[in-house]
Amino acid sequence: MPASPVPAVAPAVEPDDGPPTEPSTDAAAVLRGAGLRVTRPRLAVYGALGERPHADVETVVEAVRAELGHVSVQAVYDVLRALTGAGLVRRVEPAGSPSRYELRVGDNHHHVVCRSCGSTADVDCVVGQAPCLTPSQTHGFTVDEAEVTFWGTCPSCR
Repeated sequence: MPASPVPAVAPAVEPDDGPPTEPSTDAAAVLRGAGLRVTRPRLAVYGALGERPHADVETVVEAVRAELGHVSVQAVYDVLRALTGAGLVRRVEPAGSPSRYELRVGDNHHHVVCRSCGSTADVDCVVGQAPCLTPSQTHGFTVDEAEVTFWGTCPSCR
């Protein structure tokens, strides 16, 4: 008997983000593989993040509206929450800056952020395995990730 495409355990809360769409892209397979329904807003948000790494919510909303027409800011937040909860999207929260979202997940990379314009870029782990840094004291915690943000001035702002 073939495996059912429906996840064994449905998410506790499924955001109402529009009707399901026909599976036609790799993004649809990724969403389905994570146990999420495939909807136009989810595909649009996922696509926007693929084209705009480290995008803030405002940037994602603009991209989704350009593709779909009207979509509420709350709907985009709901989709981002669902994608983040499913492990498909990473939320990056640089201090004093809006949250940013990216599709690069699961590799414990870091970021460099421009103090002037907020431009953000990936910084790969330099040495060792995750976590890249070893704390001098763990206080009994089992450390599985190190999150480092480097701050500076980007070439455009220099």
